[in-house]
Amino acid sequence: MIVIFIMILERCPSGIPGFDELCEGGFIRDRTYLVSGVSGSGKTIFALQFLVNGAKEYNEPGIFIATEERPQSIREYASTFGWELEKLEDENMLAIVDATSTKIGLPSDEKYVDIRPFDTRSLLDQVISIQDEIGARRAVVDSTTSIGFMINDVPKFRIELLKISTTFEILGLTSIFTCEIVEGSQAISRFGVENFVTEGTVVLRFERSGNVRIRALEIVKMRGTKHSYKMHPFDITDNGIVVYSGEEVITGV
Repeated sequence: MIVIFIMILERCPSGIPGFDELCEGGFIRDRTYLVSGVSGSGKTIFALQFLVNGAKEYNEPGIFIATEERPQSIREYASTFGWELEKLEDENMLAIVDATSTKIGLPSDEKYVDIRPFDTRSLLDQVISIQDEIGARRAVVDSTTSIGFMINDVPKFRIELLKISTTFEILGLTSIFTCEIVEGSQAISRFGVENFVTEGTVVLRFERSGNVRIRALEIVKMRGTKHSYKMHPFDITDNGIVVYSGEEVITGV
């Protein structure tokens, strides 16, 4: 008799309406995923929504590493969707790391500050400390593009991202890296290496068709799970992103 064992990988639901249906119930837990797109495509919203839903719906604290915006700006932006980040921070369900102020030479009164322009070891030590403090299960790096410009060496950048993603996985963090795409480019990441060090790549399209722009989400890669190969329309609503999983974008994107 031949016995076949099938490993069932635990899921980490994003909670983003319509998205989890496209990938068998959500991200695979303890893996790192890339969310890329042009400016204004909704990358930061997607990442924040992933953390907010994790905290509120699944009791999973999260860490948001802000490399391009000061935390207060992120809190104000999140409030437009009804997300009270400060409340989550007070409840130890969210920690925001200010990795922006030092880079641009400004002081910071945030609780968590990356004190160097960029140092992988320092950043990971802080993530480990925060996880010990709040029991984090999710993490976001928004965005990796600014890290790439700071390192200014693509092979080294790839290695540093691999260090971060692998450490996050060992720590039991399901995480999202965001990155920019140059408008008009057919690439799925800014430096061409970000998608190789992550388990999956989600591209948020925001492209012109005639005199309007169309939003569409495409799962380009997701290891270890079946996923949709179609492009699906999505909207940014007053409550965040909604993906129309039952529909597909055929023309214009």
